[in-house]
Amino acid sequence: MAAAGGQTLGRSSFSRATSNPAASSSGATGVKLSPNGVAFVSSGIPDLDRILGGGFLLGSVVMIMEDNDAPHHLLLLRCFMAQGVVHKQPLLFAGPMKEPRLFLGTLPALVSSSKEDGRHIAMGAGASSDGRANDEGLRIAWQYKKYFGDEKTSRAEHKDNKQEFSNDFDLRKPLERHLLNGQNIECVSTQEADTLSNLQDRCSAFLSKLPRKDGGSLTAGRIAIQSLCAPHCGYFEKDWDMVSFIRSVKAMVRSSNSVAVITFPSTVLSNSFCKRWQHLADTLLSIKAIPDEDKDLAKLLTGYQDMVGFLHVHKVAQTNSQVPVILEASTLSLKLRKRRSLVLERLNQAPVDGSSGPSAAASGSCSSSQGRQLDF
Repeated sequence: MAAAGGQTLGRSSFSRATSNPAASSSGATGVKLSPNGVAFVSSGIPDLDRILGGGFLLGSVVMIMEDNDAPHHLLLLRCFMAQGVVHKQPLLFAGPMKEPRLFLGTLPALVSSSKEDGRHIAMGAGASSDGRANDEGLRIAWQYKKYFGDEKTSRAEHKDNKQEFSNDFDLRKPLERHLLNGQNIECVSTQEADTLSNLQDRCSAFLSKLPRKDGGSLTAGRIAIQSLCAPHCGYFEKDWDMVSFIRSVKAMVRSSNSVAVITFPSTVLSNSFCKRWQHLADTLLSIKAIPDEDKDLAKLLTGYQDMVGFLHVHKVAQTNSQVPVILEASTLSLKLRKRRSLVLERLNQAPVDGSSGPSAAASGSCSSSQGRQLDF
């Protein structure tokens, strides 16, 4: 089809034209714009951002179903909060504890790259000295050395741009205190609260400072609520009040530049109310711990010794798009890389020992029919 009025060929009418790649990033730190104009904030786990199509959708409610066997949901919640602190974004945390501000001391620190930078500098110095010695004999190699140097520079710039949106966190080290001082961080205790009115008022006041803006610089806020329906909360048996609270928070978050992450133990809820909670979530995740000694599962999966749990993606938030989100896999393995950073990987089945079985019999029957013509 011919292009009319200088229109670019092959461009769909549902995609927004961008003049340069820089248009995909907003003016605010920690906010990324997709080609269709959707804004994302990082979850604190780079692999989870890639699986969800960019991160947590701005203006959405993310709900995480907890596991009774292990508090692995705190790993996701801490990375989400730490990423917001690093980006200097407003944060509101609510938890079933007397002093919720003490929970900020458990946030993980950024992975230090000083050793890696020193290794790269040493390698670069060695390469430069070797280059001076070999320039006289191999003049052609100078062109390739220059090409690879430019490629390393572009890769380093791409890595830095990627780290501006999503970072790796070291779960063994706490976040530096100077990052927590002077930040817009609010903490609310839900342990002795008989109603959710106080928490709802705090959320409303927090989100009123982050109105939705279509253009300009975006300032994103984060709300983290831990174990909303914990049994030791005063409003534990008020099921309809909790549903009403989630609906209210969802409406306020949708009209503001923020993301709310709510974790809840699904086993303490009835089946009907658990379904209602899952339906109210824009993005629904669940985490399941792995038993310490499961020999059958160890034989079935590769890398079982490095796994700490399974992450299930039940629902992904979506807007401004008519194409459904197609995930590579809905169940992922949660691993610790070098025992410090969270990594999500697809499940791989371990190879089966032995060559006997139906597959061997099938291959033998095919090999025995070499001289005959196959009838399709």
